[in-house]
Amino acid sequence: MTPADAQDTGSQDADPQLARWRRFRTNRDAALATEYGWLTLTSFQWLAHEASALELVPGLWWTDGTTAFLTAAATDGLTLVETGEPVDGTISAVLADEESLIWVQFGGPDGTRARVELAMRGGKYAIRTRDSRSPVFTGFSGVPTFGYRPDLAVEARFEPYPEPVDVPIGTANPLVDGVHRSVGELAFRLPGSNHEYRLQAEEEKLGALTVTFHDETNGDTTDEWRKVSTARPRVDSLGNRTVVLDFNRAINYPSAFTPYGTCPMPVKNNSLDYRIEAGEKCPTAPRRTPPETDRRSALRPCQGRVPRRSPRPR
Repeated sequence: MTPADAQDTGSQDADPQLARWRRFRTNRDAALATEYGWLTLTSFQWLAHEASALELVPGLWWTDGTTAFLTAAATDGLTLVETGEPVDGTISAVLADEESLIWVQFGGPDGTRARVELAMRGGKYAIRTRDSRSPVFTGFSGVPTFGYRPDLAVEARFEPYPEPVDVPIGTANPLVDGVHRSVGELAFRLPGSNHEYRLQAEEEKLGALTVTFHDETNGDTTDEWRKVSTARPRVDSLGNRTVVLDFNRAINYPSAFTPYGTCPMPVKNNSLDYRIEAGEKCPTAPRRTPPETDRRSALRPCQGRVPRRSPRPR
């Protein structure tokens, strides 16, 4: 089945874990299919220090390093997303690193077909265009997944660090560096393996944890890396912290669907020498081919490219 592989339903419909997973999958696909979401990205372009025309968007764009500028005439059809006011002259915006602003829109009968996201990544300004008629978006019918594996929903012990540790990492864009704020490690075992695995985790809202990881399916049936989130750790009377690490809920980063993401890679020791055959597989929808200078990034690893992998400690 799509988004999940076909498997017997019947008596399994009564399984509450399976039912929760199916609801999770329905909500996940619905979230991806939102207008102007990740599936609508059609370009990622850095701003120069001179006023310059960019691909797929009207106007002249530039930055002085601290502020981003756009100059356009009313006839260019650009309007501010927030107010609908036409851009006629020069406008500016200031962002902090890792911030984004859905700034202007244009195109289509009502002038809202495409939106332009202004972003600050690695201390530099860039734009991303989001086209609501992108073939990746209009052709989306769900992310393919492995069948549900109850044995890959495992209990993990959470061992928090005394203080969070900022670890430099790479991202899906080789020109953008990232930082992983590790708050501790999840220790767990996997079916058929005789050793313990450990993954560094980041903390999300309300104390939930997220791990970004490589595994042995990368470059075969799954994308270069995936992530999985847990609930806030439970604490028993002895102070032990545990979570359920459910790899059936492993999902792709946006960079699996588009070459225009700046998604974080795993820290170097978040690599599992194990095939996690659960969660999302490689997307089947075609990704828009980027300009020639970036063409290699449009090939997913399950289309023949050797996946980039953070080295595993020895």
